[in-house]
Amino acid sequence: MTGTRRLPSWLRMERASGESYTMVKKLVESHRLHTICTSGNCPNIGECWNAGTATLMILGDICTRSCKFCGTKSGRPIPPDTGEPERVAQAVKTMHLKHCVITSVDRDDLPDGGSYHWAQTIRRIKEVNPGVTIETLIPDFRGNTADIDRVINAGPEVISHNIETVRRLTPLIRSVAKYEVSLAVLRHIASRGVRAKSGIMLGLGETEDEVNESLKDLFATGCRIVTIGQYLAPSLEHMPVVEYVTPEKFEKYRKRGFEIGFEFVESSPLVRSSFHAEKHVQG
Repeated sequence: MTGTRRLPSWLRMERASGESYTMVKKLVESHRLHTICTSGNCPNIGECWNAGTATLMILGDICTRSCKFCGTKSGRPIPPDTGEPERVAQAVKTMHLKHCVITSVDRDDLPDGGSYHWAQTIRRIKEVNPGVTIETLIPDFRGNTADIDRVINAGPEVISHNIETVRRLTPLIRSVAKYEVSLAVLRHIASRGVRAKSGIMLGLGETEDEVNESLKDLFATGCRIVTIGQYLAPSLEHMPVVEYVTPEKFEKYRKRGFEIGFEFVESSPLVRSSFHAEKHVQG
């Protein structure tokens, strides 16, 4: 069975331990925060937490969607925590971050998709941490530009929204999101003069031509930063891995991205959305 196949040698991950790892773990727990590192079963948690960094996840840890690739819990979320923006801002201060990455679950249960909470969090981070730069990895807000604009107007330096996979496979692995809607979200972000970023997973059965098509589609929106990594099934109930793509193939896609015109292309098996995020603020 594909889902239980032994991982190849190039997917070995750094052990999740060490002084910095323990510090981040205690900080997240003491501030009652969530991270996509744990909720999404990220393979880089050891490397990132050992380096003292984490991608903080706001609006709870229960998503209203149930995508077949994602390890985040799905169900009925609780109302937004009004104290969360302050706790996130203080956590960023305690970690002495110069750049931070914030993401969230999908909140289709809220009239604004959680965009007001997003804006409050961004603004409070900047108030408490003058000079900090922020990347926001946002949901699609069902394509509602008013909600997207609330995030943009709060002033993050980079706004990321992942298309996740190629056009053909989108309906198979994303429960609500649509390929064209995600492209429209990125197009709107770029049109507002904000650095737009996206990511795609490989190993779900996509072809090389389809990946090249997706890269061209992303570039056409004005997106100039792309991350490409290996899909790893969070459990046997999730979409199984069809292929473990070789590092050589990832390097080929990295070069292809630069040929298309992207400014930053992070492409290797263990790359995830926040990989080298601090570099992506630079123009």
